[in-house]
Amino acid sequence: MTDSFKPDPSDAPDQSAAPAQAPLAGPEPSVPPVRPAAPIPAATAAATAAAAGLTPGWERATLEKLAFAALREQQAARRWRNFIRLAWLLALVVGGWLAFSRTAPVTDKSSPHTAVVEIKGEIAAGADASAEFVVAAMRSAFEDEGAQAVVLLINSPGGSPVQAGIINDEIRRLKDKHKKPVYAVVEESCASAAYYIAAAADQIFVDKASIVGSIGVLMDGFGFTGLMDKVGVERRLLTAGENKGFLDPFSPQTEKQRAFAQAMLDQIHKQFIAVVKAGRGERLKESPDTFSGLFWTGEQAVAMGLADQLGNLDFVAREVVKAEELVDYTRRDNVAERLAKRFGAAFGEGAVRALKSVPALR
Repeated sequence: MTDSFKPDPSDAPDQSAAPAQAPLAGPEPSVPPVRPAAPIPAATAAATAAAAGLTPGWERATLEKLAFAALREQQAARRWRNFIRLAWLLALVVGGWLAFSRTAPVTDKSSPHTAVVEIKGEIAAGADASAEFVVAAMRSAFEDEGAQAVVLLINSPGGSPVQAGIINDEIRRLKDKHKKPVYAVVEESCASAAYYIAAAADQIFVDKASIVGSIGVLMDGFGFTGLMDKVGVERRLLTAGENKGFLDPFSPQTEKQRAFAQAMLDQIHKQFIAVVKAGRGERLKESPDTFSGLFWTGEQAVAMGLADQLGNLDFVAREVVKAEELVDYTRRDNVAERLAKRFGAAFGEGAVRALKSVPALR
């Protein structure tokens, strides 16, 4: 029997001693080395430019065109910016001129018309119905050759007798100088200093429900002496002169001071009465109440001779002046002044008036 062959483990080759075989792979691709491109000969570049229809030096000419185009674009943008700035500047100048210039009429002097000057609100210095504004407006109206007559359109409860006296004197002077009639047309009210002005007109027209009159003078104020004694407040007022603190609301009023103030009011009242009598003349039907400070409706005023007849502005222009075209000559505050008065100036002025020691006459 033959023995089976069994390999001896010691006869096996040593695997650790054998070198590691590299994985199977194909041959590596060969990469050609990068070489710099050969410069194009000048003759070749010239030939290429000639073939494309380009003349020598076209590169410089192209750059110059691009530069000039950019420059022209910058100049156009600069001109546009300057135009915008000038437009804004012009708008600001025009707006400022409109804001700070007072309104004045522009009329054709050859066109016949009725000149209108408004007297509305309180008659006082600095107000729309101040002597400064009203007199300037009346002068412009009288000097206009086309103005056939001047109408004072009045709607005022009164105000300063000084301002009213200045306007009254100027009305009479302008009438004599220009030989033009003056008419007063009353809307809601024509009282106290407003009637002082109206008395200088040739005729006074009212509505049947207008308030007319109040021919008198007053001086009002407050006295706090009793209240100060109750709360324990001491008034420390130092003056040089016996009557320097006259009408101080925190000091007691003496009988002598009261008599002095009353005499002053009586004198101004006499001036008011004289102006009314001179203006109304024989038309005035005087009664004990005429100069007592009472006021009446327009219908009553006509019956008393304080007014001439019923009528409004259009009626006077159409039927009396015979010139229906109306031209307003009224001078008013400009926009800036109105804003200042609305946002603080008027309030400050009222506070100062409230603290003044001498009450206002009206």
